[in-house]
Amino acid sequence: MASSSEIERDAPPYIRSYKDGTIERLVGFAVAPAGLDPQTGVTSKDVVAIPETGVIVRLYRPSNLETGTEKLPLVVYFHGGAFCISSAFDPFYHGSLNRLAAEAKAIVAGVNFRNAPEHPLPTAYEDSWDVLQWVGSHSSGTGSEDWLNENVDFSKVFLSGDSAGANISHHLAIRAGKSDPKFGLGFKGIVMIHPYFWGKEPIGVEITDPVRKSMVDNWWLFVCPSDKGCDDPLINPFLYGIEEELPWLACGRILIFVAGNDILVERGRKYSEYLVQSRWQGKAEIVETPGEDHDFHIFAPDTDNARGLIKKWASFVNEV
Repeated sequence: MASSSEIERDAPPYIRSYKDGTIERLVGFAVAPAGLDPQTGVTSKDVVAIPETGVIVRLYRPSNLETGTEKLPLVVYFHGGAFCISSAFDPFYHGSLNRLAAEAKAIVAGVNFRNAPEHPLPTAYEDSWDVLQWVGSHSSGTGSEDWLNENVDFSKVFLSGDSAGANISHHLAIRAGKSDPKFGLGFKGIVMIHPYFWGKEPIGVEITDPVRKSMVDNWWLFVCPSDKGCDDPLINPFLYGIEEELPWLACGRILIFVAGNDILVERGRKYSEYLVQSRWQGKAEIVETPGEDHDFHIFAPDTDNARGLIKKWASFVNEV
């Protein structure tokens, strides 16, 4: 709800804050209920994963499973929204994850981390890390959630996300690689869709598109007003010894999607190049979709390019 107070910060077209403390989200606040999706046959439900903070996970399970006997890959998914809008319950994400669960025949866990600015960064990362540990608590088959106990192959866990969620996937995969091996999860891969990395100095298309460059600068400064600005290590890991960090990635395969018209495309390409040049021993693949913009597969899911992205994503999850 808008406030009658004076605007303090404005980050169009997403969000603004007012001097009286009110936060107004302009997009990304719609909610889709969990349940059976008639188009895909996927069933979803919401589970409170972290009672102390109220963090909820929306679980997706494809149809025709043999309860307790059929074990499927698990995709832990972190949604986009520049860390300040949207949720795991957003109708766009709900539709996308229903399609992924059906196409990949995988269990999907959409993480509803808490958004900035009410919960300043690094809250989104910490909430997501807590959820990973909660998921790991089911690896012995004695966790609190039956769907995870009964239907997940914990040797086939994938981290995935779009935009800000892809950024979270990167940071959590490194943190997991440095963690106790008794964590309980066998990380097989990461799928990063249109990853949200950034930096103060423009590169590539950012140089010739100062309007969008300024807009993305503003989004980051809204959610993370650190003294390093857009060169904070959370958003610009390239300045902080990423070559030494990448070998810690807790998986052997990474798939990166970028979109040709996306202002973030240069950073996704750069991340792929760093992977190839680093001492990380895994296999990286980058897929670029010409003529498309950021998160096109979520906002226009019925196009050929969107269907192709979902199929490629599912194939990656099911690759032996």
